[in-house]
Amino acid sequence: MTDASDRDGRFRPQSNNEMRALVRAKDWSQTALGPIETWSPSLRLALEIVLSSGFPMALRWGHDFVLIYNDGYRLILGDKHPWALGLPARIAWSEVWPEIEPFHLKILNGDGEAVFAEDRLLRIQRHGEPWEDAYFTLSYSPTPDPTAPTGIGGIFVTAVETTARVQAERQRRAAEEALRRLNESLEHEIEARTRELNRVWTHSRDLLVVIGTDGIFRAVSPAWTEVLGHVPDAVVGRSFLDFVYSEDAGITQAALNNAASGAGLTNFENRYRHSNGDARWISWHTAVEGDMIYAYGRDITAMKVAAAELAVAQEALRQSQKMEAIGQLTGGIAHDFNNMLAIVIGSLDIAGRRIRRGEAGVEKQLDVAREGAKRAATLTERLLAFSRQSPLSPRILNINNLVARMSELLRSTLGERISLEAVFAGGLWLTCADPNQLESVILNLAVNARDAMPDGGKLTIETANVYLDDRYVTHEIGLRSGQYVLIAVTDVGAGIAPDVLGKVFDPFFTTKPVGKGTGLGLSMVYGFARQSGGHVRIYSELNCGTTVKVYLPRHFGSQNEADLEAQSRAQGPALAASRAETVLVVEDEDQVRQMSCEALRELGYSVHEACSGEQALARFDTLDRVDVLFTDVVMRGMTGRELADRLLKRSPALKVLFTTGYTRNAVVHNGVLDAGVAFLPKPFTVEELAAKLRSVLDR
Repeated sequence: MTDASDRDGRFRPQSNNEMRALVRAKDWSQTALGPIETWSPSLRLALEIVLSSGFPMALRWGHDFVLIYNDGYRLILGDKHPWALGLPARIAWSEVWPEIEPFHLKILNGDGEAVFAEDRLLRIQRHGEPWEDAYFTLSYSPTPDPTAPTGIGGIFVTAVETTARVQAERQRRAAEEALRRLNESLEHEIEARTRELNRVWTHSRDLLVVIGTDGIFRAVSPAWTEVLGHVPDAVVGRSFLDFVYSEDAGITQAALNNAASGAGLTNFENRYRHSNGDARWISWHTAVEGDMIYAYGRDITAMKVAAAELAVAQEALRQSQKMEAIGQLTGGIAHDFNNMLAIVIGSLDIAGRRIRRGEAGVEKQLDVAREGAKRAATLTERLLAFSRQSPLSPRILNINNLVARMSELLRSTLGERISLEAVFAGGLWLTCADPNQLESVILNLAVNARDAMPDGGKLTIETANVYLDDRYVTHEIGLRSGQYVLIAVTDVGAGIAPDVLGKVFDPFFTTKPVGKGTGLGLSMVYGFARQSGGHVRIYSELNCGTTVKVYLPRHFGSQNEADLEAQSRAQGPALAASRAETVLVVEDEDQVRQMSCEALRELGYSVHEACSGEQALARFDTLDRVDVLFTDVVMRGMTGRELADRLLKRSPALKVLFTTGYTRNAVVHNGVLDAGVAFLPKPFTVEELAAKLRSVLDR
């Protein structure tokens, strides 16, 4: 389409645009405008303006407002392009026509001027069914045409879509409004928080502090006046050293350095000086930011005083309980020893009377006296075991073998009404314990089980390998986690009441009738287990039975070691003296020394005696031969251990046998005999002395 307007240079049509081609190609005879050749010059000029414009423009011509548009406008049409080309505007824009028709008619009829609308909202459908809110800046201008009835042939439409800008502007305004409200809210919150912090700072009973890493106070709260008697102005600008007790200055400086490094302090305690000179204990917590340390301190002086008073009260209570326990212990010992001494003294008195009258048959009374003395010796042995002072001679043991060897003894002890079952674990670990003491423990537990089943029942002795983990041992003081050998003794007897169960290991506590028990059996079991590095636990339920579990540490060795130990114990030494063997007896108790010497002479030994270590040293040099030193450990002046050490330097081949009623760690450490030490505990029988002395000489 080219006309005079092209040639005069007033309009420069865009070349090669799509809409120009579509307009030329369209059959306009099928539209209200008719064939293009019949169009008026005004229409042609208006069309050229539209097609040549770089702005989105459209021409709505005639009373039907037939739509012709350029390339920029087709983007506004969306999916309506190219269908809308040549259609009446009321069809192409049917969804908004009721809204825009009135000013179209006014302009066409010459009743209205040009219309301009900025960011006008139109609800349109240009992409199928969905509705969308679109914003446009619109210009509707009349197009003159002398051939038109009103002189106005159509309307120029310039439309620039501003949807994105409007939405962005709205979002910006919304964001600005939200920001404004947030700022207002933050201002109110900051004001409120500031008021709160001021109230905390002003009214807190704790000491609030801002202090530099140089130790100079920058700010302190009013609580300083209440707690320490110093007004804040007298503190700010001064060093903490001016207020801390001089004894605490060093640890406080170290704590300040730690806090400055970012480590932070929690419950750091030091003493500050009150204005009246008194000490106040303060517990501090800190946080650091930059070169400032923020801290709060709580006055714990009253707590410290209360804790000190409580400690004094607890110590007094412990002392009272200790004295009560000692009273109970000594009372029990006195009671049992008096009974046993009554047997010994009475039997010996009767025997003496009969001997003076020349009567025979005193052996029975002597046997009764001997039995009473043995019971007294057993009592002291159990006391030492409970106090963990009994000297142990540990050996490598297979407990399965030990229990098997005891089976006949156990069956005879239990009687016919009690059935015995042994459940041995396969591959049982070895343990290192005193075999004699362990046999006593098992026998003790068996006797207790028998007494709990007066009408008969079943006793089970079980062994097992167990592991005690960290969680278990945390509840037991002095017990280590690891591998243990378990011996469990279970009965089906009456059981023990829960309120009694916690007392069963107390010395002289017994549930048996008067005269039936000393109350030291389980105490001995407990003491032996703990002295051996193990543990003991008791479980019981009324009318169901009781289980006592003894745990002994595993020994990491071979079965051959246990077999050799068992063989050496089974062989047994010869008892009599041989080759005129000579014994030097050293004992500061005259009667005990006299008894020992008589027993040794009875056994065929040559005997020399001394009443002290010093006398023994002097006597030793005058003797032609001494095969063995038999000495008490605990003596006035030089101890038996010191004596033995000095004599062994003179005669390295000398054999030594120690004896005592209480070792005091001279030859026993941590409850175990020192390596290579031979020991015979008091009291002892002639047979025990003979066996022990023979084993020492034959080593």
